[in-house]
Amino acid sequence: MNSPNMVIVYVSDVARTVDFYRQIFDLEPTAFPSPGFAAFTLAGGTELALWSGHDGALEGDPVRTSEVVLCLTGGPEAIETQHRDWKALGVTVLEEPHDAVFGRTSVIADPDGNRIRLAPVD
Repeated sequence: MNSPNMVIVYVSDVARTVDFYRQIFDLEPTAFPSPGFAAFTLAGGTELALWSGHDGALEGDPVRTSEVVLCLTGGPEAIETQHRDWKALGVTVLEEPHDAVFGRTSVIADPDGNRIRLAPVD
């Protein structure tokens, strides 16, 4: 069976967003960065790609219907600690830590408004 192995996030400035994801995930891009594309290899070999080559993808006020999620072990304390660490970097906070049906969570945004959620490991 074929399995998806890449998620693409549309961004306006790949270099700026690479720096952002480097800081929050402590990862280096693995695919050759170019002015319009870079990728980070995640757990299991899936790639998180940043792409600015899709004309018009960010025009107007695009609806954000997906999220990049970092699931953490360590309970609510781990979510709170990671949120504080990210907030200290000056990120845009969309949702302060709160309890949801699946546990403690919070949401920040990358420079283009793409959502990044902290959540507990199930």
